[in-house]
Amino acid sequence: MSDIKIQQGISSTDPDERLQFISQQGIRYVYAIMSDDDANYDGIMKLKDRLSRYNLILSDLSNTKIYKNPSIHLGFSDRDEHIDRYNMLTRAIAKAGIGINYMTWEPNQVLSSRFTVGTHTRGAKGRIVDINELKTLPFSHRKQFTEEETWDNFKYFLDRALPVCEEVGVKIALHPCDPPVPSLLGIYNLIHCSDDYRRAFELVSDNEFLGMKMCIGCWLEGGPAFGDLLSDIQEFVSNGKVLIVHFRNVSATHPFFEETLIEDGYMNMYEVMKTLVECSYDGYLTVDHVPTFTESYGGKDAAFAYANGYAKALLNAAEYELGR
Repeated sequence: MSDIKIQQGISSTDPDERLQFISQQGIRYVYAIMSDDDANYDGIMKLKDRLSRYNLILSDLSNTKIYKNPSIHLGFSDRDEHIDRYNMLTRAIAKAGIGINYMTWEPNQVLSSRFTVGTHTRGAKGRIVDINELKTLPFSHRKQFTEEETWDNFKYFLDRALPVCEEVGVKIALHPCDPPVPSLLGIYNLIHCSDDYRRAFELVSDNEFLGMKMCIGCWLEGGPAFGDLLSDIQEFVSNGKVLIVHFRNVSATHPFFEETLIEDGYMNMYEVMKTLVECSYDGYLTVDHVPTFTESYGGKDAAFAYANGYAKALLNAAEYELGR
């Protein structure tokens, strides 16, 4: 068998019934988005204790307001205060025995056009993105933030966050910008192609504490403009940079795409899974977004259960084919 660890995302405020439901799917690992009240050592340990009742292991975590923070990303005057909060959470993560914190350079969060039934969603409500529509929206923070400003702000953050990561042994998993285009709403998107990852790693002399969340969905949204997906998997896995894989399919490359079931997008996701196994990837893999099924028959939880089962089947088939 390979060492790929399939995981499910949770919130620290999820009820025990949901944790039990995840465990019943044969999932062992979860990542957590911590509520503002729980984004501390005591909150993490309380969650770990709850998870242990269902044989679940907390693999990585963060808090959205801390790692998708406009003050950090856009270089506002109070950014040091927010970087200190980021570092405090890193220390709490380490003290709790967990090894990964997050960063996504998205002061406006993940941008979407709408969540509705699409052409490729089999009647389920899913995320739909129309780049041409998003380009008509006004600046979100009063001005255009340039490529140079954005990379300077990123370096400023890394100079203050990475030493703490090195001190306590916690890695940063850097997620690409979604959707992956150079700029939207006046914000330059730091990571919108695989060369941006190479630039980020070179910026800190390939520091082992800066890694990536390799979002297959973002690679597919960008298509060739983002990079060569299978080749990039081989490169970044072999270089030890992939900490987490987000496993998701889409209907087409931008400027217009819908998020789909794993089997319904334009990419053969078995080839993606097989490449991960061939490269001996040994990190975490999660289905990060799903269309929402009929609420009275399970809704989002049923959709994740379906996707988790599909991903596990692809992994088992790849392991069998490759003799792992």
